[in-house]
Amino acid sequence: MPIAPQVLLIEDDVSLATNLAEVLQENGFRVILCNRGDDGLQRTREEAFAAVLTDLRLPGLGGLELVRQLQAAQPRLPVVLMTAHGTIETAIEATKLGAYDYLQKPFEMNSLLTVLHNAVNAGRLMREPVKLPHTSEESRSALVGNSSAMQEVCKEIGRVAGKPVTVLVRGETGTGKELIARAIYQHSQRAKAPFIAINCAAIPENLLESELFGHERGAFTGAEQRRIGRFEQANKGTLFLDEIGDLPPQTQVKLLRVLQQQTFQRVGGSEAISVDVRVIAATHRNLEAMIREGTFREDLFHRLNVVCLHLPSLRERRVDIPILVRHFLEKYAGDFGVEIPSISPESLAALQADPWPGNVRELENVTRRLILAARGLSISVGTVHQTLAARNPESALVGDSIAASARELLHRAQQGEILDAHTRLLAAAEREILAQAIQLSEGNQTKAARWLGLSRITLREKLKQLGLHPEPPESPGSSAD
Repeated sequence: MPIAPQVLLIEDDVSLATNLAEVLQENGFRVILCNRGDDGLQRTREEAFAAVLTDLRLPGLGGLELVRQLQAAQPRLPVVLMTAHGTIETAIEATKLGAYDYLQKPFEMNSLLTVLHNAVNAGRLMREPVKLPHTSEESRSALVGNSSAMQEVCKEIGRVAGKPVTVLVRGETGTGKELIARAIYQHSQRAKAPFIAINCAAIPENLLESELFGHERGAFTGAEQRRIGRFEQANKGTLFLDEIGDLPPQTQVKLLRVLQQQTFQRVGGSEAISVDVRVIAATHRNLEAMIREGTFREDLFHRLNVVCLHLPSLRERRVDIPILVRHFLEKYAGDFGVEIPSISPESLAALQADPWPGNVRELENVTRRLILAARGLSISVGTVHQTLAARNPESALVGDSIAASARELLHRAQQGEILDAHTRLLAAAEREILAQAIQLSEGNQTKAARWLGLSRITLREKLKQLGLHPEPPESPGSSAD
């Protein structure tokens, strides 16, 4: 299984530190405790951490100076601050210096876990290199393929990475647009500055503007303190806006202003805030058609489309499928605790013949299922056919994005193919989140139920209904026929 992320917790309140450490460990983190800022700084020089969670007021070295020194030494190490009400302005100043986020005490543990998971993921996106074809650098993230289409993509990355231009990455869902954005970032002159990724389709419309630009205290109901937005967090660095076609009209106007003037105002604020941010946007949608329909601004499109990089679908690069499959076998076999299984030429041919509507992401998920189905043995063509036949189209769609799933189901309903789009989407979403929760908890239903906000009995019944209930272990005396 993947190694649990190691977090450095710096807190001089022993009782609070102990409680926080217990919660974090119960939720999959490894925790190292320090009670002084200078000791914490020294630990970051001696060990690798996925994130730092620190109080703002500390003996030895305060949180603000800690952020300053960590940003200078390890700019890709995310720091989350815990602050009392009276030090909120200092926390904002620390965020401007490079801290990932801050939480005002007292805070809900769920809020802490969400912020910390996001911080760990942001750090991973910055630190984990994207391997390009024909490079020897070790990485679990890679642009894999020898096809002429992928070679052109890699050449284009090389041409645009070092230039201060906005890039629009286009391609079907599941083709790897985030990997392209990360590769551009890592090969740019901003590679030591923040890389912040936002999925515009995954954030509710009424919260998206605040997420991007921040808000002032009292700007809307629930805005109890000033928040720093992602543009300020990405200052001097790169902001990746995935699913840019789902941006609401009002937010499109504000984004256009930032791209034109490099300034913006927080929600509910009047101060003009200047930033130096490179924007990389991505979409699977037909923006030209949206412009004709009046749902996407033409002037914003031209600002984003300074350089356009098109990612081919998997159907356009079938020659890469065997290489991709072997890459995913190597990537996930260790996670499942099995040897890398062999796969026959006939099995690879069967995979190459599939239409792959979900592209590389769907192939990756199918390869993981093949590893489990093979149980350490060779992957036969029969196993491939069974795995492909067992795919749940709606579940695969939800894995891409709720917005994309809704559009696809409604399109099918419009064509008269289905009459229950609402039921299918809810069922697929429920199946997906339950399956992921059970996988993430390694089968621990108590832990999964707590994450989902369900009772263990309710979760168990839902798992049975959806066919996700794990097989009970064999009794010691039983034997297979």
